[in-house]
Amino acid sequence: MRRFRKSLIDTMNIAYIGLGKMGRNMVERLITRGYTVIAYDSNPEARVLTEKLGATVVDTIGALIKNTSTPRTIWVMVPHHVVETVLGELKPHLGKGDTIIEGGNSPFKESIRRHKEFAAMGVAFLDAGISGGPGGAKDGACIMVGGTQEHYEIHEPLFKDLAVLNGYAYVGSTGAGHFVKMVHNGIEYGMMQALAEGFDMLQQAQFEKPLPLTAIANLYNHGSVIESRLVLWLLKGFETYGEDLRTITGSAQASGEGLWTVKTAKDMGIPVDVIEGALTARKKSLTSPSYQGQLISVMRNQFGGHDATSLPAGRKHS
Repeated sequence: MRRFRKSLIDTMNIAYIGLGKMGRNMVERLITRGYTVIAYDSNPEARVLTEKLGATVVDTIGALIKNTSTPRTIWVMVPHHVVETVLGELKPHLGKGDTIIEGGNSPFKESIRRHKEFAAMGVAFLDAGISGGPGGAKDGACIMVGGTQEHYEIHEPLFKDLAVLNGYAYVGSTGAGHFVKMVHNGIEYGMMQALAEGFDMLQQAQFEKPLPLTAIANLYNHGSVIESRLVLWLLKGFETYGEDLRTITGSAQASGEGLWTVKTAKDMGIPVDVIEGALTARKKSLTSPSYQGQLISVMRNQFGGHDATSLPAGRKHS
């Protein structure tokens, strides 16, 4: 049996910032596992919903810190474009021995910089890439952790409790967690594009009757080489919205990590033709909506809860 590193840090007492789709579900998972969670979000509605789960909710970051025992463990789960603002608000309240776990999709180089800044204050910084969407956040996520081995081991019980079975790992030094998550998302782009292209072919195939896309998706997910969660989410999309996906937008959105993957690969001198092609296809779909765009949109809706039902003007199947 794995023995965890002992520490003065009370890893069962967590301060949590960011109560959106992912954060709120992670807080609920922690509470069901006996953690004491003090939570904050700038959105009053999110605070109300989280309080109903059993968390202690506060309305300022200052109150969050004041009500958390020292040395503190603070999990930050906000979109990458507001991470800097949130961390800036935290800094004046932190003390030596505190730990920040940053679980958003931040660029890995920013995580390396932040680690250095917090280390100078005596504050530990772990970057944690989280995959699995809101469902994974509630039922067990995949967690990729970067930082010092020592601080990872101190908080390993926390990662274990938040993850699906065998779904967490220390992947390397500071920045590695967010780097591994960035590459994961780039791979995800390529896989989703391949599925979209294949099912576009199936949808347009000329046989006596239209091919049964729902049945084919179900078939692919029983023993085939491409059996996967993405195929399952596509299947669920067909079951929910119909095979024509008529109410689903044909403009596939991108959240940034695909572009980061391509840029980083070019800096490394590594060709990523599939990922770059998938990113280009999404960009094209913004001005030329297509069935492939609808397929990607419905997968994003199923695994991430992304809005996919607002049809752009003039949408048509390709």
